[in-house]
Amino acid sequence: MSRLYETLRRMELQRGKTNPVQIASMPPVELVNTAMTEQHEVNLTPVAEVELSQSPRLVAVADPRGLAAEKFRALTTRLENYRKEHDLKSLQLSSAVGREGKTLLSGNLAITLAKHSGAKVLIVEGDMRRPTLASLFGLNKPVGIGDWWSARDDKERIPNYLYRVKGMPLWFLGAGAPHEQPSQILQSARFAEMFTRLVSWFDWVVVDSTPILPVVDTNLWSRLVDGTLLVVREKVTPIPALKKALDNLDNPKLIGVILNEASEFDRINYTDQYYALDRGQ
Repeated sequence: MSRLYETLRRMELQRGKTNPVQIASMPPVELVNTAMTEQHEVNLTPVAEVELSQSPRLVAVADPRGLAAEKFRALTTRLENYRKEHDLKSLQLSSAVGREGKTLLSGNLAITLAKHSGAKVLIVEGDMRRPTLASLFGLNKPVGIGDWWSARDDKERIPNYLYRVKGMPLWFLGAGAPHEQPSQILQSARFAEMFTRLVSWFDWVVVDSTPILPVVDTNLWSRLVDGTLLVVREKVTPIPALKKALDNLDNPKLIGVILNEASEFDRINYTDQYYALDRGQ
């Protein structure tokens, strides 16, 4: 029985609204539906609002008419279509090894979901070993998961560690203070319960996870999220490493592969021809 299922069972028992015998006999799907339909009264007022950095790497903001931004819009459309037939609210982006661009893709995907679908989106800096997402968003050592974990106080609610991006329905949860063993946090019942509540508060939760090799964090995240997007960077990802990474996933819940920096036709040509045609009509 999964840790998430056990967490949902405990949450329902604590609420006292369902008979314990009934809870014990509930199939996983019914239990998830029961837990997630609770009307949560939560104040998502962020600890701070932030301006997105003007990094050209955030193409969803810096170059919304470019081909790269269009690719992210296509990806969000596919995800929206996918979840019409599958349970999908939370997903992690991972890769076989480092330097494949998963953090950059995570940030642009979350921004695109918030900008173009109007959905309430949370992006999580799930790589607590080498976090880089915060700097991409223009944040300098924000509080986050590590600080929440260290507080060990039920009154320290996770919304107190959220940042909101100005001008869009996008929230950010950072890795926070360093922790010697992030896997200890990820496999705890306390974190599983917290993450379950976060998923129920947002329309989408995007986790910038760790590379699959050589750490176990991606496997731990896969127990919590609904699906995994695997990032493969052309001419960077070693094929043997990719095969080993896939073999190392206990429950991959793989919903797709993103080929990063794939060979494309002329991007300038795309922008000039497509939008020039659009302006001429």
